[in-house]
Amino acid sequence: MDLSVTLGRLHLKNPIMVASGTFGYAREMERIVDLSRLGGVLPKTITAEPRIGNAPWRTVETAAGLLNAIGLDNDGVDAFLEHHLPYLREIETAVVVSVAGRTEEDFVSLAERVGAEEGVAAIELNLSCPNVSGGIDFGTNAESCRKVVDATRRRTDVPVLAKLTPNVTRIDDIARGAADGGADAVCLINTVLGIAVDWRRRKPMLGNGMGGLSGPAIKPIALRCVHQVATAVDIPIIGIGGIANIDDVMQFLVTGASAVQIGTANYYDPQVSMKMIDQLADAVGETGMESVAQCVGTLETK
Repeated sequence: MDLSVTLGRLHLKNPIMVASGTFGYAREMERIVDLSRLGGVLPKTITAEPRIGNAPWRTVETAAGLLNAIGLDNDGVDAFLEHHLPYLREIETAVVVSVAGRTEEDFVSLAERVGAEEGVAAIELNLSCPNVSGGIDFGTNAESCRKVVDATRRRTDVPVLAKLTPNVTRIDDIARGAADGGADAVCLINTVLGIAVDWRRRKPMLGNGMGGLSGPAIKPIALRCVHQVATAVDIPIIGIGGIANIDDVMQFLVTGASAVQIGTANYYDPQVSMKMIDQLADAVGETGMESVAQCVGTLETK
């Protein structure tokens, strides 16, 4: 069984990745997960300068999901390159570095600097974090998305992935912008904007007011977005949103995603990605196909 997948210029041993922001810098997980078995690792998003993130509360559990407003808490690019990347490059799998900026030049300079480092397989442009000001604007306008992807592609030699927000009217239009800019793949989706309320205090429960909803509650939305983009744009897709078991993985693959990222499920079952990898070959075999790639986009809607 061939479990490998190709996303533009990015090649993965299998389609099971872990999502940025849910796996720390990976070192924290090495005693629980065999990191080398993963198709790819995405450490938490980095910015040019260190960020302390938003005021607490930063997370609230909801029905079938998790609402978060972390605010891109991270050590900054200098600390990442000095302290975290040396460890990450020793992992025998693809390391995809997620970056976020307030301006086009922020994104480009971060991608250029990180992409020049040994051991970085690809850059994921986080164009879609709902918990910070700026940055998300590039994921809500097709032309802005195209421009930042194009500028990044011109200044770095590594594959470029664009992570998009579902909080738009037509996500396929934004994906077209990413494709026109030369993105190797699009990542669908980031969190869905939501709010949790303490009715006794008559206040939002999150310190930031609103936050991003993740987990099983958003899987149907994520699948819808994957389907819309897969039928509109000829570009590889990485599916994200509510993936908690092998059935979820296969649903995303047949809908049109070539790979997936596991997010919220890592919190309550840190070994879930290992279980998915163990079960993947048998699941693909049930379809009668001989590779993961053959399963992608086989959904019959008529």
